[in-house]
Amino acid sequence: MLKKKILLGVTGGIAAYKSAELVRLIIKSGAEVRVVMTRAATEFVQPLTYQALSGHRVYTDIFDAEADSAMDHIELARWADLMIVAPASADFIAKMRDGYSDNLLLTLCLASKQPVAIAPAMNQQMYANQATQDNIKQLTTRDVLVWGPDDGEQACGDFGPGRMLEPTAIFDRIVESLGPGKLSGRKVLITAGPTRESIDPVRYISNRSTGRMGFALARAAQQAGAGVTLVSGPVNLNEPPGVERISVSSAIEMRDAVIDRVAQVDIFIACAAVSDYRVEQVAAQKIKKSRQKMKLELIPNPDIVSEVTGLKNGPFTLGFAAETEKVEQHARDKLQRKNLDMIAANLVDAEQTGFETDTNELIVIWPDGQQLLTLNDKNEIAKQLIDLVAEHYNAPG
Repeated sequence: MLKKKILLGVTGGIAAYKSAELVRLIIKSGAEVRVVMTRAATEFVQPLTYQALSGHRVYTDIFDAEADSAMDHIELARWADLMIVAPASADFIAKMRDGYSDNLLLTLCLASKQPVAIAPAMNQQMYANQATQDNIKQLTTRDVLVWGPDDGEQACGDFGPGRMLEPTAIFDRIVESLGPGKLSGRKVLITAGPTRESIDPVRYISNRSTGRMGFALARAAQQAGAGVTLVSGPVNLNEPPGVERISVSSAIEMRDAVIDRVAQVDIFIACAAVSDYRVEQVAAQKIKKSRQKMKLELIPNPDIVSEVTGLKNGPFTLGFAAETEKVEQHARDKLQRKNLDMIAANLVDAEQTGFETDTNELIVIWPDGQQLLTLNDKNEIAKQLIDLVAEHYNAPG
């Protein structure tokens, strides 16, 4: 039994009828649900439908003279263990992104200290519009959970991404969010971003990694119940709430931070794009420009992953392979050569799967199997990858 309290928000859209089935599934699980509707939502489904299914009055207006004083908009936000807006229209998502509170549901989103999830539902072209994509991306940086959308035929006759997830799929996400996480009680150490190898006090050698994938993995692992430490190179990102961040610059600094902590963790995820080489002699002062050619002598950096996998009783280790050709072949070689438990590989010079993108596609390989995580937002790819890690880490034997 799911003995939890769910606050369900319903916005205007044809998918609103699906939320009635979601209420039924929540009630059947043993959880309690209260429903809040926008005025536009009531044009699609009558509040009486949700009242009959939930056993409670439906909330529609922030200025409700009949509202119980013990359940005003602040108390209603405090009451819930989880708040989900399904369907979440493009208009609602835009207002939520900008912090509007001109209806009861938006006010509750601002007032909630508990997790908030949205299930987008709109025409495929509206979903694909850059404004909508930017709004959703901004919400994810505030740790709003985004569930969906699905891909398929729409009520308007179009075909593509924008359909609300089916009620059973949303319910599975609810159970996953509120139940014991797949990594509950586990400690996870993740590296992210690039490293910088100094040439002189002004210049350095680095790469194009933004850290987005590593930070998405930290968020997904934390949401799966793990205690997460994130060792990050220089990036312009905020760590997810509840995640401990250790900021470093060079590969040696990253190595030291990892080795200092790795004995205390269960899982190590090496997502950082660590520089393979560093300058042998770093100039003490800025090197002045001349007409002469200049040579930099480079020496190898420590191999952090190999050092971790070489530890006695070391953690379950997931490595990454950023490739420009023969992705699977190079990944399999690295899996064996570095004695990894699992490796995730991608084509980094592709338009949608490389550095400086919001999307990714990974081929995940382990000693006796593999799985393709098809092109998707990095947050969703991170969730799928953490699910795979948890599955293999928790496997008997």
